[in-house]
Amino acid sequence: MIKQKIVKKSLDISGRTLSLEVGRFAEQANAAVIAQYGDTMVLATVVASSRETTLDYFPLSVEYVERLYAGGRIKGSRWVKREGRPSDDAVLSGRVIDRSIRPLFPKTYKHDVQVIVTVLSVDGVNDPDVLGLVAVSAALSISSIPWKGPVAGVRMGFVRGEDGAKSEDKYFVNPTITEQELSDFDFIVSSTKDKVLMLEGGFCETPEDVTYEAILKAKEANSKIIKLINELTEEVGKTKEKAPEATEAEDLKKKIVADYKKEMEAAFAKKAEKEYGGTEIAELAKTIVEANGGDYTAKAVEEALDGLFKKKIREDILTKGKRFDGRKTDEIRPLDADVGLLPRTHGSAMFKRGQTQVLTVVTLGTPSLEQLIESPAGEESKRYIHHYSMPPYSVGETGRIGTPNRREIGHGALAERALLAVIPTEEEFPYTIRLVSEVMSSNGSTSMASTCGSTLALMDAGVPIKEPVAGISIGLMTGKTKEYVLLTDILGIEDFSGDMDFKVAGTKNGITAIQLDVKIDGLTDEMMKETLERARIARMKILEKILSVLATPRKSLSKYAPKVSVVKIPTEKIGEVIGPGGKVIRMIMAETETTVDVDDDGSVVIAGTSTDSVNKAIDWVKGLTREVNVNEEFEGEVKRILPFGAFVEILPGKEGMVHVSQMSTGYVNSPDDVVKLGQKVKVRVMEVDDQHRINLSMLFGEDAKKVPPREHREAGPRRPFNRGPRRY
Repeated sequence: MIKQKIVKKSLDISGRTLSLEVGRFAEQANAAVIAQYGDTMVLATVVASSRETTLDYFPLSVEYVERLYAGGRIKGSRWVKREGRPSDDAVLSGRVIDRSIRPLFPKTYKHDVQVIVTVLSVDGVNDPDVLGLVAVSAALSISSIPWKGPVAGVRMGFVRGEDGAKSEDKYFVNPTITEQELSDFDFIVSSTKDKVLMLEGGFCETPEDVTYEAILKAKEANSKIIKLINELTEEVGKTKEKAPEATEAEDLKKKIVADYKKEMEAAFAKKAEKEYGGTEIAELAKTIVEANGGDYTAKAVEEALDGLFKKKIREDILTKGKRFDGRKTDEIRPLDADVGLLPRTHGSAMFKRGQTQVLTVVTLGTPSLEQLIESPAGEESKRYIHHYSMPPYSVGETGRIGTPNRREIGHGALAERALLAVIPTEEEFPYTIRLVSEVMSSNGSTSMASTCGSTLALMDAGVPIKEPVAGISIGLMTGKTKEYVLLTDILGIEDFSGDMDFKVAGTKNGITAIQLDVKIDGLTDEMMKETLERARIARMKILEKILSVLATPRKSLSKYAPKVSVVKIPTEKIGEVIGPGGKVIRMIMAETETTVDVDDDGSVVIAGTSTDSVNKAIDWVKGLTREVNVNEEFEGEVKRILPFGAFVEILPGKEGMVHVSQMSTGYVNSPDDVVKLGQKVKVRVMEVDDQHRINLSMLFGEDAKKVPPREHREAGPRRPFNRGPRRY
């Protein structure tokens, strides 16, 4: 067996070594690259099928595989130790890679291409997702698969200067996990040497100029990585296959234009304004197939007509400034919104922009309902969750209903990220928050409609968000020369026919989320800057509509929402709230009809269906943990009577004992002669002993002085029975 030659190339990025290695693993794949950054390692493999598929789209699949062994972990489930279906984070990482590499494949290449990224080692400092993107780019570059790369990607971080001093602003390229915690944004930028291909990020109301500067700095870093990949390709790269020419499709298009120009224009004019559906093109295709004696398949004719239809849309916009629905290039479709639509939910809102309509529903829960996420880097929790659902009826079609697909996971994550910066902290609002966006009708940018609807739904639920958030999608049409046209609020057909879907969400103060997909070889700096400004102007108009429906969050929560309060107690008092074997905390929950959770830091979370029950539990917890001082006076209830005295509850859950000698200045034969169960009595704290037991007295003023302390009384029994030691 011939030993494979191992080739390794390295580069310093932000003081850490990025290395690309070929020849160690997966020799039967078309190409395989190990990428390492710090002690984080990933393996990227690419394979193409030997035969072309008959699909009408490019069959690329990107799988991002997380292995818990990468972080030295075993799955926490008691029954299942093997990794299950990909986590949402893994799906999102795969989508970032897919969107970065897909535009650079030839349109005519129809072989099934599979990219697999396997996370092998995680050091808890460097993220594996962006490293996976670099590894995939290197693997595609050295493979024989036709591809117009390489690309590179970095994660950007940013810390503002004190008091807004721009000179002190600091940008981070590939920030460490610790640096990310300090950063104002989490921003991934992938690009070729000259153009931006993909953006994905969450921001803290970041101004457009700061975002643009981050993109430029990311491109500088990406250029260095691309140079490294090119060096590797020169040494070990394979000869690229040639992609087939699209001659047959072009010939068919020319014939249709020559022979069916009028019919084609009529069909295009009738085509419904919707993202999917419409029978006009299919009916014309059937006519053409029948007229030509079966020389062409219906599928080929439909594809040709679809291409001509998209070409017409592009030409109308580029040459006439005419959009499919007659709007100006910077015009937003009619807006509509409403709140409080669902009577028993905690908050709901509908947002509509043209034919795109989304219903978002808010559900509030206790902090214990937060989501736990397991990854190679460890476990983390989420108390704010956004889910997105796009059923088939939203586009007038039938289809499968089941687990969310990658698109739904991605759109939900984008809307979640858009609002994350304005969600109140747990200290400000001690609830787990779940939003679900139901797409009722889709015709362009449902994720941004979900963002707008979510803002209204949160305010309807009484969640004190810091600022309303709105979002918009900007499209792009490019010509054969350098001219281009930006399109505000793209339709579905403009998305399919165009070159870009650039989603930007934010508040009046700045950007909170960005997602960019392109179908061309990237965007210039000029396009980027102009798009960010166009999106800002549109966002302000949408925010006006949102505020006209509901200007501020509601002052109170829905009566159907749980009532949650957090009480802080000293950590040394936790045992008193829980009690032996959990006896006390179970009693609190049973008698107040609440749930009580105690954290190790002394936070006691109390939740119930009514404010009265929660307040009762709060008083109980506070009573258990409150320090009682000597000579304090209380009015308490007699809870228990024993031969030597009575136990009186002076605070919720806290009792003290009144000895018979402290019930009266005279002789008391039995406590029953003085007090009864349930009786309210006034008592004074005599002593709190070293075991925190409270001794009480019912004697005050001069009466208290008449009874000597127990340890100074004459010896001898005062009872016809031996009291024995105090045991309480």
